[in-house]
Amino acid sequence: MARPKDYRELIVWQKAMALARTAYAVTAKLPKSEAYGLHAQIRRAAVSIPSNIAEGHGRLTDSQFRHFFGNARGSIYELRTQFELGADLGFIDQQSLRQLMEQSAEVTRLINGLLASLRTELGDRPFASSANTANSASSARKGLR
Repeated sequence: MARPKDYRELIVWQKAMALARTAYAVTAKLPKSEAYGLHAQIRRAAVSIPSNIAEGHGRLTDSQFRHFFGNARGSIYELRTQFELGADLGFIDQQSLRQLMEQSAEVTRLINGLLASLRTELGDRPFASSANTANSASSARKGLR
């Protein structure tokens, strides 16, 4: 994959930064009792997404780049879960939740698209779930794959 010279040129990084700013705005409205709970967790996950994209861009190989995109993908799923929990606890209203989920879904689609592109270029298969790992290894030994 041809990378731009600066990670700031990546649309996914720009959208992830916007999501992080939105997450910060949402956490500013959380109760003080959540300062060390959901407040801190949401901010940490939100910052992790563009940070991992930038760090991956700075790595030397596409394989390393993909690894950090995988980390960003994990962080966005973590963030989406925290948004839902915040809504379930009554800290985030439904309209805000919809906006947060739409914004995070867009970043997720961009990350998934780049991961798929890198996977194709590197001739890689997606990570197998732990439930399928034993069967996959067994099948591979038998030459069925």
